[in-house]
Order: sequence, then structure tokens, then C-alpha cells
Amino acid sequence: MFAELLQFLFSGITVGAIYALVGLGFAIIYNASNVINFAQGEFVMLGGMGTVFFIGLGLPMPLAIVLAVALTVCVGFGLEKIAVEPARNAPIVTLIIITIGASIFLRGAAQLVWDRNFHSLESFSGSDPIMIGGASILPQSLWILGSTVVIVIALHLFFGRTMAGKAMIATSHNPLAARLMGINTSMVLLMSFGLSALLGASAGILIAPISLTYTGVGIMLGLKGFCAAVLGGLGKPMGAIAGGLIVGISEAMTAGYISSAYKDAVAFVIILGVLFLMPRGLFGVRGTERV
Repeated sequence: MFAELLQFLFSGITVGAIYALVGLGFAIIYNASNVINFAQGEFVMLGGMGTVFFIGLGLPMPLAIVLAVALTVCVGFGLEKIAVEPARNAPIVTLIIITIGASIFLRGAAQLVWDRNFHSLESFSGSDPIMIGGASILPQSLWILGSTVVIVIALHLFFGRTMAGKAMIATSHNPLAARLMGINTSMVLLMSFGLSALLGASAGILIAPISLTYTGVGIMLGLKGFCAAVLGGLGKPMGAIAGGLIVGISEAMTAGYISSAYKDAVAFVIILGVLFLMPRGLFGVRGTERV
């Protein structure tokens, strides 16, 4: 019984870490621009499919991963420059619709450039499971968890120790005041899309050896990452991490103890509950308004 619970827990934490990385991407862009980027899932797809493509060209996996991440970051920059920046003064709903359109475009372009088939990626360090407490965990799961921890620490240092990170925080708190202090908020928004693309690509590459990658893989991963971001409090990076883990573990427990048929519905049940009971999420701060 304990081994079974531990097995579900390992599975939930692994998937939850991926949702957390995707949710972090949502949080970073939302902080910089108040825009919900629904093309975040396509960043995940580009990371996985790009790596498979470059490996197919005969490149070693480390170089293929670097090139796939670089490609995705360039797409993130292009999305901000071509689609978001020209409509910067448009209503938020318009910007959200633009990102949805960009998501559809990127998915269709990927299908034209590559294909609609499922592709596998080799595990980073073998596929023999490791037994812990009667439950097994794949070495790739340890890569996912370790990489997520490293990325979170790196983001913490970036936002706390670098001028670029502090400029992004200042812009998220008050864009007008940041501009008056000489911060280039346009560059901050561009950096936020690039950083978000990097996180999405990393998630897509890390999960590809466990679940096959294909041009439509970003749809559900993007939606569940969004659920994680909303659950934790949209715009709260630590909330996105907590939300991702909660969604992942809830999915695993539902699939294990109830039925795998309901697994994908769990995230949406959670987000509906959050919207009804805690609209600002677990870590959201209740706003006050003087009248």
C-alpha cells in the first residue's frame, strides 16, 4: 500500500515539475505585461521537436538541446516583436487573442516543417528504473526534478542579483514608474518572452524521453501549466511552482485510485474551484481599493 502511494507520488511530482516550469513562463510574461501568453505550450513543443530534429541531422544530444532552446528563444523574441509589441496599447483581451492566434500559427508551421508523427527522445542517462521504498523512479524523472530545482535557483539569483532581473521586477510592480526611472520597459517585455520561451523549451526537452513529443504536445501541457499558474496566483512565480506540483500530484492520485480516464479533467476541476473560491489563487494578495 505504501509502495503504491509512493509510486503515484513520484509520478505526480515528476509531471508537476513540468507543469511548474510551464506555469513559471506564464507568470513571467504576465508580470511584465499583464498578458496571458497562450502560446506558452508551443514553446514546450518547439523544445522537444527541435531537439529531435537536430539529433536527426546527426548532431550530439547536448548540442541539439542547446540549438533547440536557442531556436525557441528566437521564436519567443519574434512573437513579442512581430505580434505583441505592435498591439501594446490594445486591450488585454486583444493581446490574449493574439497569443492564441500565434499558438495556432506555430503549431501549423511546425506540422509543415516537420510532421504530425510521434517522436521519441533517448533518456539522458539510461532507462533502468531506480527502486526506492518499493516504488520505481526513472533516471529521467531525477533529471526533471534536478533541472527544475536548478532553474528555480537560477531564476531567484537572476531576479535578486542582476540589474536585468531587478528591472523586470520593477516593471512588474509599476511600469510607468520604471520608465520614469530610465528602465527600458520594451526591452523588459522582450526579455520576458525570451525567458518564458527558454522555460517552455526546457520543459519540452525534459519530458520528451518519458512521454513522446509531437506537434500537438503543447496543447494540454500549456493548459495545465496555465492551471498551475492560476492555482498558485497568476503572476506569482513561487505560486506557479506550488500549483504545478499540486496539479501533478492530484492527477497521479486520481489516475491511480479512481481512473486514468479522469486524469486530464483534474486540472480543470481545480481551476474551476479556484476561480469560484479563491479567484486570486493560493498565493495571491487580496487587493484593496479606496473609494
